[in-house]
Amino acid sequence: MTALASFRALLARRPYAFAALLTVTLLVIDIAVQPAFAAVSNWPTVLASFAPLACAAMASTPAILSGGGGIDISIGPALTLVNIVIVADLLPNGLTSPFVVVPICLAIGAAIGALNGFMVAVLRFQPVVATLCANIVIGGLATQVQGGSVPTGSTWWTKDLAGSFGPVPGALLTIGAPLLIWALLARTPFIKALYAVGGDDATAYSAGMNVPVVRIAAYALGGLYAAVAGLALMSLISEGAASMATQYTLLAIASVALGGTALSGGRGSLVGSLLGAGSIYLINNLLNEVNVSTLWSTAIYGALLLFAVVVGAVLTNTRRRAA
Repeated sequence: MTALASFRALLARRPYAFAALLTVTLLVIDIAVQPAFAAVSNWPTVLASFAPLACAAMASTPAILSGGGGIDISIGPALTLVNIVIVADLLPNGLTSPFVVVPICLAIGAAIGALNGFMVAVLRFQPVVATLCANIVIGGLATQVQGGSVPTGSTWWTKDLAGSFGPVPGALLTIGAPLLIWALLARTPFIKALYAVGGDDATAYSAGMNVPVVRIAAYALGGLYAAVAGLALMSLISEGAASMATQYTLLAIASVALGGTALSGGRGSLVGSLLGAGSIYLINNLLNEVNVSTLWSTAIYGALLLFAVVVGAVLTNTRRRAA
């Protein structure tokens, strides 16, 4: 077996292998170009700047895994809405405790996701149409909440999320929270049902699975993760940023595809999306370090997304031929 054939076989078994290899390669290059990037003292800052993208990528994953063309393009506006609600409404009104702010934000994100899931699974709207409508509505709402001026604010625990809780980088909490929730859900029938519905919803329905409920739960879970991304973004920039919604929507979908998740559903992982986000973050850091124009950065992201979709299609055809 040739090296190429072996690598294709590895990708068929572990779709995230390409993203893992790319992330390691880019990390080595980044450190070679910028040695300070790997300094232990720099880890909290690096992870804090990576956390919003990482969480946004993981937030986009459940809807895609649920199949039916489930791409949630309201993730970007949802996370920016959560970010703005914190700095424009909660903190100015004295609601600064994490035991108040975090549950409110998670409830907002989960509610947005559940509403998207209801439109897709029950009302039978096309996922792109439903989430595009949500994208526009949430984006307008975020702009309204933001107001004429850019609100700013922070508190002790948001500063620690962007820095460290003692020796532990705060961003490990925001990045680790979606992974922990996923690991806990893996102990329940939900994750298996999600893959089954995404792989073949008709067969899953015949096996007695409640397909609409699984899809609504998938979108709600994505909304919950988007709220975590909003918390990470607010901690990083300490201000409202409605204009960043489109950026995170594009990069999150690119990360999911690059991480080996099939856009047709039923195959992929949260870890793959995290690795895909890591690749894009490291590419962006490298391009900034060598002073490449942001216009070229956008073109490179688009090329990566196209490449990831092509690779996914090739692997899907390979698996079907093997079956």
